[in-house]
Amino acid sequence: MTIVLRNVLQIQTIAIVAGGCFAGIILGAIPGLNGSIGVSLMLPFTFGISPVHGLLLLGGIYMGATYGGSISAILINVPGTPESYCTGLEGYPMAKNGRGKEALYMAAISSVIGGTVGVIALIYFTPPLAAAALTFGPPEMFLVGIVGLTVVGSLAGKDMTKGIFAAAFGIFLGMMGYDNVTGAKRLDFGIPNMIMGIDLISVVLGFFSLSEMFLQIENMIFNERGKERHIKRETAELGNISPMEALKNVLGKPFLLIKSCLLGTVIGILPGTGGAIASFVAYGEAKRTAKGPEFGKGNPDGIIAAESANNAAVGGSLVPLLALGIPGSSTSAVMYGAMMIHGLSAGPRLFTENREIAYSFVYGMLLTVVVMGLVGILCVPLFSKVLKVDMKVLIPIVILCSLIGAYSVRNSMFDVLAAVVFGFLGVWFHKLGIPASPVVLGLILCPLIESNFRMSLTIAGAEGVSVAGYMAARPLSWVILAIGILLILANLKTMSLEMKGKNNK
Repeated sequence: MTIVLRNVLQIQTIAIVAGGCFAGIILGAIPGLNGSIGVSLMLPFTFGISPVHGLLLLGGIYMGATYGGSISAILINVPGTPESYCTGLEGYPMAKNGRGKEALYMAAISSVIGGTVGVIALIYFTPPLAAAALTFGPPEMFLVGIVGLTVVGSLAGKDMTKGIFAAAFGIFLGMMGYDNVTGAKRLDFGIPNMIMGIDLISVVLGFFSLSEMFLQIENMIFNERGKERHIKRETAELGNISPMEALKNVLGKPFLLIKSCLLGTVIGILPGTGGAIASFVAYGEAKRTAKGPEFGKGNPDGIIAAESANNAAVGGSLVPLLALGIPGSSTSAVMYGAMMIHGLSAGPRLFTENREIAYSFVYGMLLTVVVMGLVGILCVPLFSKVLKVDMKVLIPIVILCSLIGAYSVRNSMFDVLAAVVFGFLGVWFHKLGIPASPVVLGLILCPLIESNFRMSLTIAGAEGVSVAGYMAARPLSWVILAIGILLILANLKTMSLEMKGKNNK
């Protein structure tokens, strides 16, 4: 343990972690550049440094980027990363109501708490949690995806029909391109570039980033509301609150924090899920149980839930990577490559053959959380200055960054064109009152649901039973199904109470 602490607390390690976290926060705040891209870009720079420093550099980028997306989501309603969608649903309304600093402080503090819980789980519970993740076969993962769709009830707004339509549209987008089981082409409409499917980043940038900028342009050109909104941005959106007040407000929600951190950690452990799904599920659960301001209009509970869950998922996603050699997310998959480059074998042998490196990395991840929190809190006044930038200057910058982000994922102009198309589609959805968040949720969950259902069908066929009978024979499936039914009933009850409240008014 002494050697591990010396490795983690030396000046060089702290400097590398600080640089990684800062770079991750910047990358996360830029639309389209997420943790996966940041880790991929910095991978070559780890060749000439020690394995511990290389892994902590990438871990700092991963942790920082997961938080960094909340900055642009809160300030300009442009989620920098998929994990920050739900943060923007509450953070941007708070910023418009003069509580921008409060939202930023709460996002940073919640990220620190969630990140700490996820890393503690990584340190102390890696073997049992990894063993638990192994019990989730295709039927259980399919049901997890179905349960995830129950969050649509929390994202649908006032019209459930429009929310279901949006989620179905997202699932439709997720089915375009190659069949992920057979490799056959489908739903490509004769367009060669469609064979590779629709990229999640293009959809996100289109529906959230470009559509918001298009709406801002429309406001400035066709009516005076854009001018009024611009004036309000310069004078009223920052607010005046200290970090200690924000900390008190966050810690005043202990049950919400604990629940969201646990959800993020558990969901992060499940391979193929990640922080985006964790934030959606935690946000939906927070909305179901919250008291106070209406969700979608600036409820801090949404920020606390989403940010604590997505950062907890960072530590969770590293559990199957280190314990089993199975990456829990796309970013941890890149980190798996970094381990191979340094001659490390991810899996059970890691903690026996390279014990010092393994424990230096997992304890060093606590350092990434601390640095992320310090940078996030101390730089809030700097981040807030974005609100004072003239929208005529900000709009082209955001559009340019969004287009570059769309191109950088697969180096494809098709993705740029797709982002623009989804941008105009997002404007149309906005005018029709169709929520965009369920589209993203459907797109994220589609591969998880479809691939595991198809595998369940194959296994059930090989055993000579129906897929329903195969699932029914697995006790864990009943547990997940019961949780899903309870969530649906709870959502229906919440909607019923909301309707009664509106009728009474």
